Amino acid sequence: MVLDRSIAPDFKVINSIHLPETQSHILDNGLKLHVINIGDQPVVRLECIFDAGNWQEEYAGASFFSIKMLAEGTEELSSSEISEAFDRIGAFIDLNHSSDRTGIVIYCLSRFLPEVLPLVQELIQKATFPEKELEELRNITQQNLRVNKEKTAYLASVELRAGLFGSDHPYGKTQNETDIESIKLEQIKAHFDRYIKNGKFTIVLAGQVEDKDVNIVKEYLGSYDASNESAVITPESQVDYIGKQILIEKQDSVQSSIRIGRRLFTRHHPDYFKMLVTNEILGGYFGSRLMKNIREEKGLTYGISSNLITLRHGGYFMIGTDVKKEFTQQTIDEIKKEIYRLQTELVEDEELQTVKNFMAGEFAGSLNTAFEVADRRKILLLDGLPADFFNRYIDQIHATTSEDIMEMANTYLRPDEMLEVVVGGK
Repeated sequence: MVLDRSIAPDFKVINSIHLPETQSHILDNGLKLHVINIGDQPVVRLECIFDAGNWQEEYAGASFFSIKMLAEGTEELSSSEISEAFDRIGAFIDLNHSSDRTGIVIYCLSRFLPEVLPLVQELIQKATFPEKELEELRNITQQNLRVNKEKTAYLASVELRAGLFGSDHPYGKTQNETDIESIKLEQIKAHFDRYIKNGKFTIVLAGQVEDKDVNIVKEYLGSYDASNESAVITPESQVDYIGKQILIEKQDSVQSSIRIGRRLFTRHHPDYFKMLVTNEILGGYFGSRLMKNIREEKGLTYGISSNLITLRHGGYFMIGTDVKKEFTQQTIDEIKKEIYRLQTELVEDEELQTVKNFMAGEFAGSLNTAFEVADRRKILLLDGLPADFFNRYIDQIHATTSEDIMEMANTYLRPDEMLEVVVGGK
């Protein structure tokens, strides 16, 4: 049989999808354990998720250093011994930090979970924060920051968040040399003691999980005091960014980084799904209007995109691209032109259906592995969303109309109500 490549293959429209259920347990010390038993390979991912991010900080930088230092030494083990212990069983550990949360993530073969859990317990309960390792991490963090501050894209994104939320707000603050240099060991330890060592946290165990695996998690992570509730430090009032323009000149840069955005909402908002579709049409995928106009037709950039960034206590919309300095204003004008089209012209049925099909297929394709499914379930658990939130995803996408798109564009995408940031020059 000869394949005729001039004929597109058949496709099927995805109309529904269902995530596997989560089994939830309460440990003896009150911690919540969520088990997502899925997958054909004997691999598990263990996550300990702490409400210990920027929202809980009393001192800038305390949340970052308290989580990143966990594997640098404990009462029983040195940094090298911790690394060797994980390497010996082929386990991988990641210590992550965000504005909302911090966490320990470990991947390992299921049969090695009994060896991993004592190590995790050691990190959570007996981290010592040795001064030599702290100074090394401080220096590495400073060096990474200096490198990033030479990049216009990094500076533009940082400036946009600070402009939208305020530089002292958990979502607007970013690392700076002064905070990195001035944070004290006792301040880091205080954050660790309250929010990690003695704080309540969420455990997610995903992969090929058996009853014995659940029992051993209960044994090691449910056996000590974890009674401290996470207190959210309320930030100062939010800044007024509407209609403002920020230009940061960099004479040695040949390009400008453009960021345009506004504060938005969380996944709980009734317009969330409609805005997802609106964003996709504007700049959410490779066939979006911004890409067709500014990349393919005008050749002003290699790439441009728009995004809905959803966080625990808020969110924001952002359009971002990098262009040659001389194309900066033209690019901004074309962005506004595409937004105006969405506000004044109904999206044609064929374009809208193409976007819906793409979004449905992309969502289904993001659920190929046990850990990808766990990531979706984790969002529901941590953000307090309804259990059927993602099961309704496809229905909500397909229910969005052209009239909805126009309404969203006129309500949330008004250029005169957005913050415009340019780093490089015009």
